[in-house]
Amino acid sequence: MSRVLVNRVLLGVVGVALLGVGVLVLLGGFDLYRRAGAQPPQWWPLTSPHQPVVSARSRGRWVSSSWWWPTVIGGLVVLMAGTAWWLVAQLRRTGLKSIAVPTPGVSGLRLRVHAGALEEALETGTVVLPEVERVRVRLVRAPRHPRLRGAVRLTPGGDPAALVEHFEDGPRIDARGSLGLPELPADLRIRVLQAAPAEPRHRWFRRRRRKPRVQ
Repeated sequence: MSRVLVNRVLLGVVGVALLGVGVLVLLGGFDLYRRAGAQPPQWWPLTSPHQPVVSARSRGRWVSSSWWWPTVIGGLVVLMAGTAWWLVAQLRRTGLKSIAVPTPGVSGLRLRVHAGALEEALETGTVVLPEVERVRVRLVRAPRHPRLRGAVRLTPGGDPAALVEHFEDGPRIDARGSLGLPELPADLRIRVLQAAPAEPRHRWFRRRRRKPRVQ
């Protein structure tokens, strides 16, 4: 499961939960349960504008318990730590800024290629392939070797298999040779555009003027 999908699922779950709680708070705060004659959920404490979320009896009972404050403080710490970790994970760049190029036979020389230049070269070499309308390539981190991720959009009627063959024999081989890497895995997401529907042809009929009949 990709990180984008996980983020969307988590955001959707959190958004639905917050929306549900907000609706319940508004219903109780505006006294809509009594006005509309609706029955609130049994587990929801706020059912009228003058009723607190936590009753005084419950607050006194929980505060006097030895587990109350450690539980509250621990829960808040875990919540803040999880939120901070999630924020850092979103801000962290998954792509590479540069990649080291091996220099066999030359000692003391460290050569690095900017990832943006390599991505631009790959896009330029891919967009000229047959039936390619648009392409986007990124160089991302991988456990052992860098990895390519690309999104290619083909013209209507394009052949994805032919594109993969051209990409393997062209841009990917050139990039791997330029970087001196034995392997350069690639993930391609290919989209084939649909042909535009043919416009309906309107048949225009010319109205013929009848000639006056001579009797």
